[in-house]
Amino acid sequence: MAYSPETQAIRLQTRRTAEMEHSTPLFLTSSFVYHSAEEMASAFTDDSLDINIYSRFSNPTVDEFVTKVCTLEGAEDGVATGTGMAAVFSTFMTFLSQGDHILSASAVFGSTHTILTKYLPKWGIESTYFDMTRPESIEALVRPNTKMLYLETPSNPGLDIIDLALVGDICRRHGILFVVDNCFATPAVQQPIRFGADLVIHSATKFMDGQGRVLGGVVVGRKDLIHELYLLVRNTGPSLSPFNAWVLSKSLETLFLRMDKHAENALHLAKALENNPHVSRVKYPFLPTHPQHDIAVRQMKNGGGIVAFELKGGLEAGQRFLNALQMISMTNNLGDSRTIASHPSSTTHSKLSETDRLAVGITPGLVRISVGLEGIVDIVQDVEQALGRF
Repeated sequence: MAYSPETQAIRLQTRRTAEMEHSTPLFLTSSFVYHSAEEMASAFTDDSLDINIYSRFSNPTVDEFVTKVCTLEGAEDGVATGTGMAAVFSTFMTFLSQGDHILSASAVFGSTHTILTKYLPKWGIESTYFDMTRPESIEALVRPNTKMLYLETPSNPGLDIIDLALVGDICRRHGILFVVDNCFATPAVQQPIRFGADLVIHSATKFMDGQGRVLGGVVVGRKDLIHELYLLVRNTGPSLSPFNAWVLSKSLETLFLRMDKHAENALHLAKALENNPHVSRVKYPFLPTHPQHDIAVRQMKNGGGIVAFELKGGLEAGQRFLNALQMISMTNNLGDSRTIASHPSSTTHSKLSETDRLAVGITPGLVRISVGLEGIVDIVQDVEQALGRF
């Protein structure tokens, strides 16, 4: 019988042990034992054997989490990492070599920008940014040594959207690996593989966990590509811990419910902000005023849980707004059950130059709200009272 993704997120579990537990167990172990010396030797000489050796290599709890994400994303295989940035960096290091070129959206997370501009050049890897709002400019930037195209959609924090099918077609025609960071949307909202992505990356720390408890990352996609990525993660060590994997796997059971509620609250807040006299601009993918609204409704189930808006008054207004909040948390995380406000230009994207920030829409007065699961009346009330103090 074929089950829906919502059902599989709940029912896919590690094989039940002799204890006949109902809730999936946590395999909190660093290593595994063998029936014989010969079996132990085979485990190390034959990589094709499905044998657990060491939890840096594989672990049943981690495998359960990865299997669930693969199922939800429609991927053949996957590998988990200790953080989302470990997933990004491991992907770059697996598939890029000296002399290669990567095309990246200019609107990417600050730490990803640092990898592209500070660390990849150390290994002779070149990068070029493209404007997500001008996808027609991408093809002209492709070089003979371009090996990968990387993007986030919706982007962090400006919520730019790009036509994944269009980009996927460009990558296929030029033989380029298409990698998508799907952290903001999650597989409950969008599945990039359906539109041509080869690999999909998540910071599981965010909406997948959903309560701000643990760190984690995961990459899913084509089996042949994942095998190469797995070997790098296995040998260099940025593996996901079994405990964190257990938390994340349990969290996936409520992902669809949570993302529907996050999106419902986010849309309500975005609409409430549209007419606020202290706000000059509101961006949310499912608002008709969003520049890529038509693309968003075509490839996303809902608009996700993030709202971005521009305050009149710039940097000072942004900080004054955050200081006036009473219920909403002020932190750099997102994807939590609790609503979070942040000021990207002074925190998560502060390492970018002012020119680079402005080029991707990160203005001094931009505020990012990760809309939580509290009562929407309470969320809107706190935002409006903070704005009312201006």
